[in-house]
Amino acid sequence: MDDTVDDTVDGTVDGTVDGTGEMDFRVLGPVELLDRRTGTYAAPSGAKQRALLGALVVRAGQVLPAERLIHELWGDRPPASAANALHAHVARLRRLLRRAAGEDGISTRATGYTLGRPAARTDAHRFQDLSSKGRGTLAADPVRAAELLGDALALWRGPALAGSGQGPLCAREAERLEELRLTTLETLYEARLRSGRHAEAARELERLTARHPVRERLYDLLMLALYRCGRQAEALGVYERARRRLVDELGVEPGPALRGRMEAILHHAPSLSVPDPDATLHELGGAIARLGVRIEALAREQQELIRRLDGLTSGVTGQGPPVEGGHLLEQGADVEG
Repeated sequence: MDDTVDDTVDGTVDGTVDGTGEMDFRVLGPVELLDRRTGTYAAPSGAKQRALLGALVVRAGQVLPAERLIHELWGDRPPASAANALHAHVARLRRLLRRAAGEDGISTRATGYTLGRPAARTDAHRFQDLSSKGRGTLAADPVRAAELLGDALALWRGPALAGSGQGPLCAREAERLEELRLTTLETLYEARLRSGRHAEAARELERLTARHPVRERLYDLLMLALYRCGRQAEALGVYERARRRLVDELGVEPGPALRGRMEAILHHAPSLSVPDPDATLHELGGAIARLGVRIEALAREQQELIRRLDGLTSGVTGQGPPVEGGHLLEQGADVEG
């Protein structure tokens, strides 16, 4: 992918489909496998083979019925010989995997085929892990968050499952991964803005809004970057540009978030200033300290209640001096009355 300088590829592979030994599978681009022992890559050459491998990797650990795989490879109008053709494609894919990594990992079941076990891991799983960690780190450490999110995006080599056909399994997974990629990209630029990299973010967000003209979040981030660069008029111009594109292409007005950003820029809202990580940590530390004090107070109250309950129980059961016990019972009666 080439959306930004950071939305590129470094060839990193970190994911194994458990149950396939030394094979790593990659789907963030054309589907392929890596033999980690030798460092060699292999990929099916034909469209049907790529679609078959893509479907098996996407649903690793699950049995895919032959009918579903036939629909994935040939759509609604499969040839009469589709069942035999599928069997032949599976055999050829097994040979490819064995040549590349010494084993194939494909198991035949009564109703279909399965690859690996449910604990499947691919570059897509690695991407999702890094993206999740980056989002979780954003508030406390935006610099570290930007590093994690950049590492996640660097795993992409092109459109997810590129060349694997338009079957429903691969198409849905490709769409899901692409949406997550764009969300991760948006979070990356939020992290850069939180880190004070406004001018750099503004340049790259200009390119991104041109490539994704109906992503309101990208316009929102661009407006904020321009405002923080002292370019208020240009930031407001971005809003008008976004509004025209949304109306022309989708027939809708900008949503409340983008309208709110425009209003904030018009009125120089304090919320547009750069967040102070130290202040955020200070507020968090204060909240933790207050919670600790409250917990200690509750613990003392609990001990006092236990002490009083023990005293009442002692009086009711006749333990302790009889006079004191009777006195306690009388007190209880007065309270209830």
